Amino acid sequence: MKTTGARPKRVLVFPCGSEIGLEIHRSLAHATHFELVGASSVDDHGSFVYSDYVGGLPTMHDDAFPSALVEVAAREHIDLVFPAHDDVTVAVARLAADGRLPADAVGSPLPTTEVARSKRRTYAALGGSVAVPSLFGSPESLDDRSFPVFVKPDCGQGSRGARRVDDIDELRRCLAGDPSLVVQEHLPGPEYTVDCFTDRHGRLRYAAGRLRSRISNGISVRTVGVDDQRFAEIAAAINGSLQLRGVWFFQLKERSSGELVLMELATRVAGTMGWSRCRGVNLPLLTLFDRLGCDIEIEHNEVVLEVDRALGNVYRSGLRYEQVYLDFDDLLVHGGRLNVAVVAFVYQCRNRGIPVRLVTRHRGDLPARLRDLAIADCFAEVIWLQAGERKADFITLPNAIFIDDSHAERASVREALGIPVFDAHMIESLLDLR
Repeated sequence: MKTTGARPKRVLVFPCGSEIGLEIHRSLAHATHFELVGASSVDDHGSFVYSDYVGGLPTMHDDAFPSALVEVAAREHIDLVFPAHDDVTVAVARLAADGRLPADAVGSPLPTTEVARSKRRTYAALGGSVAVPSLFGSPESLDDRSFPVFVKPDCGQGSRGARRVDDIDELRRCLAGDPSLVVQEHLPGPEYTVDCFTDRHGRLRYAAGRLRSRISNGISVRTVGVDDQRFAEIAAAINGSLQLRGVWFFQLKERSSGELVLMELATRVAGTMGWSRCRGVNLPLLTLFDRLGCDIEIEHNEVVLEVDRALGNVYRSGLRYEQVYLDFDDLLVHGGRLNVAVVAFVYQCRNRGIPVRLVTRHRGDLPARLRDLAIADCFAEVIWLQAGERKADFITLPNAIFIDDSHAERASVREALGIPVFDAHMIESLLDLR
């Protein structure tokens, strides 16, 4: 792969706090050729994750949004804009097509993004190439044999607003609330997502499918790879019908006969594309390199990989400290093994120039134990206490925090010095992911 030059390219991700924006961050945060800038309209999770963050943009559907995005891209010296929402893929592609965007738009061309944003347009464009669901008109065109049916927003994403409908009265109520809903055949079989990549020459370079085995709030939160040659065949048919570029994906469901039917197409990163990334195919990164005219190679590990997602915590604190005093037994080392979260915090301090001092009553050969654990050089000082000595008496430097698993030790230090104290389970609040 060719390099992109000495100066890292600045990449604006909007909205950076969406599940898509967070996956883009996980994919690119450590990429040496790129600098990420996150932007959002609301105070969301992105501000906890992106170190370079721009808040307060108008919402996507505000008339002021296009001009605001253009202004941010110019002010922040952005080279590439990476959309992280379905509607934003269209808006960014439109700005680029109009010549207004002072940066390169990452994604497929505007006509393709517009087709992908609508289920009806997607089915119309691809119905001659792949199997698509049968669509129904007014409730009066259906009889009892037509049910159950499935309804969903024409411009929705994921499974939000989608539901099974079992009779004509229920269907009338649904359409009374939203006449624009798409009414289609109910597909009872498993649901799959196929992650794809098309290079700048129009060649389909990657198509890998995974089962959406657990869904929460319209998002796949558990997925496992499935080896089915039909995925690649359908991907090739879609790629031959539309002008795609970079990362994209589509979703399929099975009819009762086992036939795979296209549910939707999206010209963006999928929130669970970490599955492909951790197989060795970093689709957002490949998309940026391809955008810069680089030739790429795609290889992946032949492993069975299952992903399950759940809410996680990230903290923002007003705490400021210049010294850390850290316990050893049952804190840095627990059950004979290093606590990797504590080790991560130690190295975070090292990166920031904050000295960490080990303070312990370890019984045994402490220097040898530190060497065995390969952490002997991690500490500004090792304070090895003798029986009867108080840890509080050895915490002498200002603006310090103290971390120990013992409630009695923490209470003693807090009472004597009045400094913040932490247990192992509180370490996560000290880690900064930005």
